[in-house]
Amino acid sequence: MLVNLNDVLKKAQEGHYAVGLFNTTDTDMAEAVIAAAEEMQSPVVIGTAEILLPFGELKLIAPSLRALAERASVPVVLHYDHGLTFDRCIEALKLGFSSIMFDGSAGDNEQNLRDTAEIVKIAHSFGASVEGEIGHVGNAVDGDGVEDDMYTTPEEAVEFVKATGVDALAVAIGTAHGVYKTKPKLDIERLKAIRSSCDTPLVLHGGSGLSDDDFKNTIKHGIAKVNIFTDLCVAGVKAMEEGLKEGKAYLDIRNMKVEEIKKAVINKMELFGSKGKA
Repeated sequence: MLVNLNDVLKKAQEGHYAVGLFNTTDTDMAEAVIAAAEEMQSPVVIGTAEILLPFGELKLIAPSLRALAERASVPVVLHYDHGLTFDRCIEALKLGFSSIMFDGSAGDNEQNLRDTAEIVKIAHSFGASVEGEIGHVGNAVDGDGVEDDMYTTPEEAVEFVKATGVDALAVAIGTAHGVYKTKPKLDIERLKAIRSSCDTPLVLHGGSGLSDDDFKNTIKHGIAKVNIFTDLCVAGVKAMEEGLKEGKAYLDIRNMKVEEIKKAVINKMELFGSKGKA
């Protein structure tokens, strides 16, 4: 069933588990994610991000994702991740996404507040939820996931939520997007301080590549949503390489890819504690 973040994250926050966002650039990945969620009886967030649109155009993938979400036997949030422009965010809403993340975190703080607040007004009129970001989650390839100068402070989190009305808040505590070159250093004390200051569900970006203990610690101390993409890609590549090595036909390789991605999603759902929470 199609829902928004408010339908799943408050329950996760109260139950001390997290719901996974699994970004999907095609229907193979989406099929794997939904199959995993139904098998695990877990709520789930699926979607795509603005930076991923060259690999799966919004108008092409949105109808399929929406149909999968509506047919699913578990709660599914259709989420537009890291929306960078108003035009694309509005397009996603018109195409039926039930949730939007507007990401103005890399720019001026005051502009981020104003732009996010405007997106909140628009998205809420569609019945969609909104995630914002304060602080900056960097890119692992740049090595900026270990610099604390752009980490979120409790004061910033409180101000941001009050000024924008977001339904979920992505915080920067030491993670980064992509494949880590060095072990990330997560600031759990900072996360605890943010959680105690702010009641809005918190989101962890840059989840692929973290250790099991990293996930457990962040969820224990307030994370209600975790974003995963790179791990799914790694699983898909592994399956395709194995299929080619075994001389499999294209469609057989495709099915191997779906199954391997499904396994990766199941692993994360068990780790996040969302199994059986649908």
